[in-house]
Amino acid sequence: MNFLAHIYLSFDDDEITIGNFIADSIRGNKIDHLPIRIQKGILLHREIDSYTDAHAIPKISSKRLHTNYRHYSRVIVDIFYDHFLAKNWKAYSPTPLDVFVDDFYDLLEANYPILPHGVQRMMPYMISDNWIYNYSKMEGIGRVLNGMNRRTKNKSKMNFAIRDLEEHYTDFEKEFTSFFEELVHFSKHKYLSL
Repeated sequence: MNFLAHIYLSFDDDEITIGNFIADSIRGNKIDHLPIRIQKGILLHREIDSYTDAHAIPKISSKRLHTNYRHYSRVIVDIFYDHFLAKNWKAYSPTPLDVFVDDFYDLLEANYPILPHGVQRMMPYMISDNWIYNYSKMEGIGRVLNGMNRRTKNKSKMNFAIRDLEEHYTDFEKEFTSFFEELVHFSKHKYLSL
């Protein structure tokens, strides 16, 4: 799952949200310097990723992309699934998406000193271009895929994946909807057991 899903699956717990968001920037078990709830957010993120990687439904979505994008197909699916979460946000949260995202950006700014350096560098671009809110729009997903392709020095060809999303939109959305219901249940259980 990508940024929006991990933030959502932190269940409005600020410290868990920070940990869940920064987890990809933290290598191994070097987390002891962080507050305990942020550490737990990092662990929750890893549980969500492991569950997603092992689940049959995201594998179906990924297989549809594998011929063209190989090992990048799972990253693309994460981005697509965030699109469907953002697009269908009202089905998942009573808080409007723009308010939810603005509150998250405020949370990041309030916790700036403890964020990993990579997150600190990325954050101004994320906020100024409103990456997370723009997942709800095809243009926003297109920009994300273009950016990811640039980060791979054009090796991934992820910029072309927007065509796959358009061509198989209904299939990807159905797969997301089925999977996300299970993922919410799994994540809530893990969150409550932290």
